[in-house]
Amino acid sequence: MVRLRSRPGRRQRLRKNLCGGVATLAWLASAIAVADAAVPLPRPRPAGAPAAQTKETPAVSDKTGSDAGKTPSAAPPEADAAKPPEPSACRLGLTEDIAIAPSLPPIRGPGACGGEDIVRLEAVVLPDARRVPLKPAATMRCTMAARVADWVRSDLAPIAARLKTAVGELDNFDSFDCRGRNRVAGARLSEHGRANALDVRGIKLANGQTIALTERTTPREVRESVLQSVCARFTTVLGPGSDGYHEDHVHLDLAERRGGYRLCQWHIWDDWPKIAPLMPAARPDDAPPREIANKDARPVPHSSREAEPAQVDDGDDAQAASPSAGPPPAANTTTKVKTRGRAKTAGASATTAGSGGAASRSKAPKKRGAGQPAPLQILRPSLPR
Repeated sequence: MVRLRSRPGRRQRLRKNLCGGVATLAWLASAIAVADAAVPLPRPRPAGAPAAQTKETPAVSDKTGSDAGKTPSAAPPEADAAKPPEPSACRLGLTEDIAIAPSLPPIRGPGACGGEDIVRLEAVVLPDARRVPLKPAATMRCTMAARVADWVRSDLAPIAARLKTAVGELDNFDSFDCRGRNRVAGARLSEHGRANALDVRGIKLANGQTIALTERTTPREVRESVLQSVCARFTTVLGPGSDGYHEDHVHLDLAERRGGYRLCQWHIWDDWPKIAPLMPAARPDDAPPREIANKDARPVPHSSREAEPAQVDDGDDAQAASPSAGPPPAANTTTKVKTRGRAKTAGASATTAGSGGAASRSKAPKKRGAGQPAPLQILRPSLPR
C-alpha cells in the first residue's frame, strides 16, 4: 500500500493565518474604544434657556418685494371649491352701461340641459341711458344676452325712431326651458334647454303702441325691417310659415352648425284688405221663388228620358179634332234617339179616342209620301250616372 503524507508547510500556514485574524480583530476593537473615548458629548441645556421650536421648510413663493419673505398659509380644500371662477370675456364686456344682467351659477342638468356663464337679462340700456326691460327677465348664456342687447340697441332703437317713438319693452315669450324641440316628447334637445335661445312675441313702444311681429295688422315694412335685423344677428330665426309651431312668436338662437350654416324662416304675410270684398248682387224682384226655381231646374233621370217617347210635330196636328167630326187618323212617328253613342229607334203612336170606341195603338209604321219631311232626329247628350 502507498501511504500519503501531508505536506509539512500546510499546517504552519493555517496556523499563521488564524493568528493574524485574531490579532486584526483585537486591533479593531481597541481602535473603536479609543474613538468613543475621544469624541466629547454636548453639555447639558441650561435651565433658563427658552423652549426648543421645530423648524418647517418654507413654501416656495413667486412673489417679489415685501411679500417675498412671507410664508403663505395653506387654504383648506373647501375654500378652493367654493371660490367662484374667473369672469369670462363676455361677462367683462357686458357692463351695466349695456345691460342689466346679473350673473347666475352654472346650470347643470337634468341631462344635457344647462350651461356655463349664465346671466339673467333684466333690461337693455340704450345709448341715451334709457332702459328697455324684458318682461319677464330672461335666463340665458352671456353670449346670447350680449347679442340680444346689441340687437335692441343697434337695430330696434332706429326702427322705433323712424316711427317717431322709442323702444319701451320687450315681450319675452320663453327663454331657458329644459325641453325638447317644439315641446315634443322624445325630440332632440332644444336650444332653450341649453340657455341659448329667446322667443319674442312683440315689442312695446314708448307711445303705447305694440309691434306685434306675427300680426297682419302691423305694417309690412316694419315687420320686414325686424326680419332683416334678426336674420343678420342670430343663426336661427323661426317665425310664421316655418314649421307650424311658431305662428304666434319668433324664435331666436345662436346654434352652431357645420360650415356656419344659418337658418332664417319667417314668412311675412300680406296685410288684410282695407276694403271688404264685394257682396253678391241682390236678387231681382221679378225672379221666381227659390223653391220653384229649384224644382224647375231639377234634372230628369236618365232612365225616364230613354223610356219617354219623343213627341214630334209632323204636321198631322193641323187637322184639329172636333166633336162633330170623326176621329182623326192615327199618327205614327218614328224617331231616332242617340244616347251614349248608340242610336235607338222608338216608336210612338198617337192614341185617339172615338165616340164610344176603345183606344187602339197602331203598330205599323207610317209610310212617308212624296214631299213629306223626314222624321226629326233628336240628339240627347249622355248624362252621368
